[in-house]
Amino acid sequence: MRIYAGNLIVFLWGFSNNLNPILIPHLKKSFTLTTTQSTLVDSAVYIAYFLMALPAGYVMKRFGYKIGIITGLIFFSIGAFLFIPAANTQSYLYFLFALFVIACGLGFLETAANPYAAALGPHETRTQRLNLAQSFNGLAAALAPVIGARVILGQGYTEQQLNAMSSAARQVALASEASSVKTPYFILGTVLLVIAIAFTLTKLPAIQHKETGKEKSQNILHAFKHKHLTWSVIAQFFYVGAQVCVFSLFVLYAGKSAGLSEMKAADYLGACGIAFLIGRFFGTFLMRYIKPNKLLTIYASINILLCMVAIGANGMITIYAVILICFFMSVMFPTIFALGIADLGGDTEYGSSLLIMSIVGGAILPRVFGIISDSTGDIQIGYLVPLFCFSIVAYFGWKGHKTVPEVVFEEGPAIGATL
Repeated sequence: MRIYAGNLIVFLWGFSNNLNPILIPHLKKSFTLTTTQSTLVDSAVYIAYFLMALPAGYVMKRFGYKIGIITGLIFFSIGAFLFIPAANTQSYLYFLFALFVIACGLGFLETAANPYAAALGPHETRTQRLNLAQSFNGLAAALAPVIGARVILGQGYTEQQLNAMSSAARQVALASEASSVKTPYFILGTVLLVIAIAFTLTKLPAIQHKETGKEKSQNILHAFKHKHLTWSVIAQFFYVGAQVCVFSLFVLYAGKSAGLSEMKAADYLGACGIAFLIGRFFGTFLMRYIKPNKLLTIYASINILLCMVAIGANGMITIYAVILICFFMSVMFPTIFALGIADLGGDTEYGSSLLIMSIVGGAILPRVFGIISDSTGDIQIGYLVPLFCFSIVAYFGWKGHKTVPEVVFEEGPAIGATL
């Protein structure tokens, strides 16, 4: 029961996040935004992750993982329902607030669910287990753009149609477009509320981490004594920034690099999600034979080369390059997470909070991508941002993931305790 419920939660938060690439062009057109302004969608989401990660870690430590999950589901549901008044008021800021509330729930869910999945089984296979659970995020990445495009973008008007309208007719048309989000988010909010009630009635196994002696967790800063955790926070910041740049701006990118329509681009974004899903399963399989950190380095290095293609090429080859980027970045989030919380003991909850806080990279780096795109007039140049991000991830897999042996002082020579 706990496995199926956990996988469903991962799917739902993945579905919500992967609707953002559809919302960005939709709201960009509805509110006549620049690329940089439209990336506020991602900023609203990932700033919430940053702000809620510490409260989520405290709630888990004080009340347990179950309460953390239920709290996340309630926030998630409320945020989804807020899309209805946001559409009714025709306010971009209201949409951003609704997304912020959704992301507050996602912050709780990810802070709780990731270490919970890692802990439910043998220590040696925690990375594969977390990658397998996160594969349902990949399934959501494949389905959300295709479904979202037909429910949200499919009811919209083309730029040519809008330009041919009078000012009053155009305003009515854009208001109608904004309202198209109400039905899917109402359904999502209702499903989440039902799941929250189900979790309230379900008994979950308690997960406890040993806290003895010097390993006892004192505060959030105490967790930074683990050098590999610090590096994982840095790597996760840049990875999430890269992922959000690739997915959220894909529809706009595909229109420029390959001349695709929004609907066609959304279908290819679904292909990116399929590649992401296959990559998760394939990567999980490869980890039986290749150490997770080595696979992370190999994949990140390949993506550096693919980013060069995304920048310099034209036509459909750019789309295929981005689809491959999605395949190779598929294992990065859960692998960085699992390597980061390894051997943290009593600092696991705080370490998890720090790794979720690092998701704020998704709020900052797409803005940099947008600024580069707007200032150069070429969205392809923006791929310099993911290129740099994957360089940081490659370094983490190569060296930054290594745990530092703790020196234990006893009578006589110091003895290094291998972690």
